[in-house]
This record gives sequence, C-alpha cells and structure tokens, in this order.
Amino acid sequence: MPNSKRQIKIVAFTYWFLLLYVLVALIWWFIALQEQNKQIAELQIQQLSVSAKNNPVFYDNLNKHIHETQVRKQYQYIGEGVAFLVVIFVGATFVYRIVRRRLKLSQQQKNFMMAVTHELKTPIAVAKLNLETLLKRKLDSQQQQKLIGTALQEADRLNDLCSNILVSAQLEAKAYNTHKNLFNLSILVAESIKNFKVQFSNRIIQSNITPEINIYGEPLLLQLMTNNFIDNAIKYSPSNTIIDINLVKRDKKATLTIADYGIGIPDNEKSKIWEKFYRIGNENTRHTKGTGIGLYLCRTIAKDHHATITITNNTPTGSIFAIQFAIAE
Repeated sequence: MPNSKRQIKIVAFTYWFLLLYVLVALIWWFIALQEQNKQIAELQIQQLSVSAKNNPVFYDNLNKHIHETQVRKQYQYIGEGVAFLVVIFVGATFVYRIVRRRLKLSQQQKNFMMAVTHELKTPIAVAKLNLETLLKRKLDSQQQQKLIGTALQEADRLNDLCSNILVSAQLEAKAYNTHKNLFNLSILVAESIKNFKVQFSNRIIQSNITPEINIYGEPLLLQLMTNNFIDNAIKYSPSNTIIDINLVKRDKKATLTIADYGIGIPDNEKSKIWEKFYRIGNENTRHTKGTGIGLYLCRTIAKDHHATITITNNTPTGSIFAIQFAIAE
C-alpha cells in the first residue's frame, strides 16, 4: 500500500506539473496574440493617418473598421482560449482519474493475490498435516475422526474459495450460464446454517427460518451468496458473540437478514465494500482473513436475481445485512 500511494503521488505531481506547463503556455499564447493584434491595429491606423489624412469621412470609416476587427479578433482569441482550456481540463481530469484508478486496482490485485495465496496455503497445510498424522501415527477412533473432520472442513473452505473466484470471474465475463428455477429458499438457508454450525461448533448461531418460501433463482449462486454473508459475520465478530439469521415472508417479499455484533462498518465504507478486491482497513494492520471478492460476488448475484441488499448498524455494535427477494406466485 505505501508503494501504491507513492506511485499515485509521483503520477499526480508529474501530471499536474505538465498540465500547469500547458496552461502557462496557453496563457502566453493568448497574451502574445493579443499583443500582436494590438500592434497590427496600431500599424494599420498609422498607415491610415498617412494615406487618408485629407479624407476625414474615409478615415473615420476605415478607423472604425480597424477597431471592430481588433475587437472581433480579441473575442475570437478569448473564445478559442476558453475552448482549449475546457478541453484540457476535461481531458486532464478524465485521464488522471483513469490512471489513478488503474494504480489502485493494480495494488488491490496484488493484495488479492497475496490474500488468495495465504487462503489457499492454510487449508492445504492443515489437511496435509492431518493426513500425515493419520498416516504416521496409530490413533484411536475418536482422534482419527477429529483429524478427518478438520481436514474435510478445510477442504470445504478451499472449495468455497475456489468457487468464489471461479464464479466471480464467470459472472464478470458474462460466461456463467444461469439456470433459474423454482426452489425452496428456506431449505437452502437452513442447510447453510447447519453446515456453519458444524464447521464452527464454538460459535453461537441463532436462526428463525420461515418454512416453504419459494423463489425463482439459481440455487448454487444463492448458496454462495448466503455462505459469504454468514462467513463474513463470523469473521468480523468476536467468538463469544451471537450470529442471528432470520428468513421471513411479508407482502410477497422474502427477507433474509444476517446480524452480527462485531466491529461494524463505518458509514463512509458502506458503499465501498461492494467493490471488487476492496477490504475495510489498512493492508498493514488488517489481520482478518479474506480476499475482497465475497461481498462483490454477493452484490453481483443479488443484482442478477433482482434482489436488494441493505446494510444497517446493529445495536450496540455490529452490522445487519438484509437481502430481499420476490416470492414466486
């Protein structure tokens, strides 16, 4: 991140220095043309004074014409200068924003690759260690089951990460073939909650699921979205706090809410968390695992299903994510 900021500062300084140089050159050009226009008018008047000094009427008419031409040229230079100035400022602002956005995106992609590498290595290392332990040591049945269960949990985590990356890339490239059909959202959410309770047995996950809520959609995508929301709630809240999940039906709408009592999201960050690779906080001080594509994927899936997502602050701390779907008639 410091390198990215340094690059942005260098680009900004160089770019605005060149822009200032162009503006100074434009002002100099305007002053030079104005001076030239004035000198031409004065020279024409001097010549007129010599050639038409015995014809006052002709002198007045031609003198008036010279002044009108001078004024017209002056307005012409002003108009051209303003037009060039507007074009320069619009172009400079547009290019500067693109370059700045590219540099920030490049840094975010680097952070993403570092995060993904870490996220991939951790479950692989844990699964490998457990399997090596099973292979080298003679353990009782209970210990074996515990190691196998942990390995399977890490394999599921690895599978979820790969699915997030793959589906995110496919949706962005519009290469994902969505097959929407009628299905039971209540069962899908209940299954997600059940899996998280098994995976995070030390966490308190409360739920209230209204049965038989049917919607049209792609079950796999909505499963990914639900998992990402629940996973985020677990990641960004203390282990001794409650995760509260509700699915209710009201006025032909189904609303899924995931509430946590964690660190919360600052108001100025609420609109940014949906950006690809974006993560709250500073890269140097952030310790929470993540890749920055989970909420981006959630927003993309919700948009594809014509669902709306809102974020509100929980009391006393934390966040509440609410996703609203249209219920199938």
